[in-house]
Parts: sequence; C-alpha cells; structure tokens
Amino acid sequence: MNEIQLEKISFDPGKSFKYFSPRLRNTFFWHFHAEYELVYVEADAGIRHVGSHISGYTKSDLVFIGRNLPHLNFDYRLRSDYHQIVIQLRTDFLGSAIALSPEFTSIDQLFKKAAGGIAFHGETKAIVVEKLKQMAELNSFQQLIRLIEIFHLLAGSEETEILNDEEINLSFFLRDKLRMGAIYEYIDANYNQKPDVNIVAAKVNLTTPAFCRYFKKQANMTFTDFVNQYRIDLAKNLLMQDKNVTEACYAVGFDSLSYFNKLFNKITGQNPSVFKKNWFNNFQPDLPLVKTIRQVVN
Repeated sequence: MNEIQLEKISFDPGKSFKYFSPRLRNTFFWHFHAEYELVYVEADAGIRHVGSHISGYTKSDLVFIGRNLPHLNFDYRLRSDYHQIVIQLRTDFLGSAIALSPEFTSIDQLFKKAAGGIAFHGETKAIVVEKLKQMAELNSFQQLIRLIEIFHLLAGSEETEILNDEEINLSFFLRDKLRMGAIYEYIDANYNQKPDVNIVAAKVNLTTPAFCRYFKKQANMTFTDFVNQYRIDLAKNLLMQDKNVTEACYAVGFDSLSYFNKLFNKITGQNPSVFKKNWFNNFQPDLPLVKTIRQVVN
C-alpha cells in the first residue's frame, strides 16, 4: 500500500496488554495506532524510523512509542537472524490510575514523553531487556506487575534519547499521515534506483513544482537532499555490518564512489572508511547513534 496504515490491534479477553514477537522483515510497515508500544529488537543493524526521526541501531534497540506516532517496523530489511519483543497497551491501560495515583506520577510523565518516542540505552536497557525476556514464563497477573516495574525503571532513567522533540512535527503527522506515508514508502522502495520526483509527486496528486514546495516546507530540505541522507544512513548500517565502502556505495544507489565519499563526509563529518574504522575500534553497543535525519515540519 502506498500510504501509512492504521494498525488495528486486538487483545485477548481479560488482557490489558499484548506481549508478542512479530516477524515482518520483508514488509515495509509504516503505520500508527492508538495504543502505546514498547519495542525491543536484537539484530546486527537495523533502521529506527519513528515520527520524523530516522537513524540506525546496532546489536539492539529499546524504544517506547506514544499513541498515534507513525513508525516503521524495527525488523524491516533485517537479513540475519533476529529476536523481537513488542508490548502494546490498551488505550485504557490501568484505567485512570496512572494519571491519578501519586505512586504512578513518574510513569505518567514517561507516557507523556512517549509522544515523541523514547530510545533507551546503557544499564537501563540491559536490565529492562532481561525483565522483558522473563515475562514469557509468567502468568498474566505476574506479567502485569513486571510491566509496571519496567515502566517504573524506564521512568526513572536518564539513559534516554527523545526521538522527536518538537510537538509541531507530531501534529503534522497526525494531519497528513497518508501523504507522507506514500512519500516515505516510495523513497524506501526506490532509493537505490534514482527516485524520480515527478513520479512521487504524481503519487500524492501534486504537480512537481507544488510537491517540491510542499516537501521543502515539511522536511526543511529538498527531496533530493532527503533521499541522499536516507541513502547515507543505509550505507552507515551496511558499513557497520562490515561491508566494504564500494559495496555500500553501490548498494544504496550511488554510481560514483568519489561522489559517495564526498557526500558521506559532508553529512557525517568523516569519510566512510574512517567511519567504519572508528566504529569497529570504538564500538559501544549501548550508546545511541546520532540522528542522521531530522525533519522540521511546519
């Protein structure tokens, strides 16, 4: 589908949350839902695309996603084996207790911050991941208690990264989910084949000049610049998977190695060979990657 999808989530009778391990790596599932979602994934390297934030993750990722915040499935394009745990909460999870009970004040604040998406790292991630994995062996009531413990830990952590820190970005996505979803899906499907601005403009029912104005206003960059940054981010993931520079260059759609090196250096501040060397010399799996694409939506 060439549009963002509304995921309709069903829950088992008597359950206020859903605990499962989806596998969608061959599907571009750019979607949103009314429920909060906690996602953990173990993989060599993948793409984190939440709201207007696009970046890479390596080894593992732990993200708490707020209501109606568009995001891509975290296992998209994963080629090696991986493990994923997803917890989705009913919209009335714990009823009014979170907002009214003093004991839940910090958790209430966590849920509000999740409107922009929150990534966790360091010791917080390690402890929470262990608790998430243990939940599979617990009964429903024990799982609920464990989940509250997890949210309490996350609420008190400073090992966090807010993925979308401008509320205006999120309000835009709520207004224009379908159009931006179509644009993102087209870019993802064609980034290595020279995406044509005329084609994507037609897909969203705009003339090419109108589309260029629209996209520049929403993304604060041209369509070409956005595609190039998307390519460079994918190239970074390939380099972190030990692909060589030439392989990464051609895999993401560049015809010229010299131009790829120049653009990579412009966007990241270092050439791809240095980036790869530094990554493997200084790799610390629990440090969040620097965001490589920040849309500013007006």
